[in-house]
Amino acid sequence: MHNTENRRTWTDAQLSEAVASSPSWRAVARALGLKNTSTGAIRRHAARLELDTSHFTGQRRWSDQRLREAVAGGSCWADVIVELGIADNGAERVRIKGHAVRLGLDCTHLKSPLAQSAPIEVFDEAVRPEMLRYSAAALAMAWFTLRGCAVALPIEPQEYDLLVTTPDGVQRVQVKSCAAPAKRGYWHVGIGRRPYVLDKTAGKMPYDPDSIDLFFIVLGDGSIYVIPSAVLAGRTSISAANYTPYRVGDASSLLGGAPVAMDAPRRVSAYAREFLGIRGLVDPQAFAFDVYSGREAV
Repeated sequence: MHNTENRRTWTDAQLSEAVASSPSWRAVARALGLKNTSTGAIRRHAARLELDTSHFTGQRRWSDQRLREAVAGGSCWADVIVELGIADNGAERVRIKGHAVRLGLDCTHLKSPLAQSAPIEVFDEAVRPEMLRYSAAALAMAWFTLRGCAVALPIEPQEYDLLVTTPDGVQRVQVKSCAAPAKRGYWHVGIGRRPYVLDKTAGKMPYDPDSIDLFFIVLGDGSIYVIPSAVLAGRTSISAANYTPYRVGDASSLLGGAPVAMDAPRRVSAYAREFLGIRGLVDPQAFAFDVYSGREAV
């Protein structure tokens, strides 16, 4: 049996009937007594006659029309799969989604049953000043790391909190914080430690300057200080206002405050420049740790 464009063994009426009663193009070819290789010519004549093939399923158990109806009536993809009567697995779900996209179906209303609408604010919890003491070490680690210094935590409790590798060697850093100023507006920072005794009421004592190299101090207003232990030797508390030459940056936006002004003076200690070496850069303003609330990067 031969099939050419000029000589056919079937009529348009027979093709229309075969298309209407068949689930696929191969089934149409079989109904007309043709080989599967004849589907190309059949498709062209079906397109000429504008025959409806939306009921074709091929190897699928559902037709385009059933998919359209399932998508329109479902609230999630699970509903669509149940309506089509197939197993809900990853491969079938992807196949159905892909077919729906090819058909140009509107699937925007199909959501996961567990999906929740996105909150207006991703995270809007207020800053808790009392948590500064727990986050100060993380700020210190970020500050030194951003300047190319490797930071490590001691395995066992030590008098220092961090070990920072600088061009001049490993620096032992003690981290301190002060969440709020005193009544008169001064920032009084406790830099002492309690002795290792059972009596928890024992007064604080200064750190041994031979056990600590640097103090990293962060205040509740975002001010950051890096002060050599030799400068603070023998002290258990200080007023931050007396150590402005050692103020090296500002993280006020992290703490919910106003960002530092772009043209605000930033004085950096000569010691701080020296111990960081080339990582301190020539421009002292590059040494600051500023986090702005706008589009400025850290």
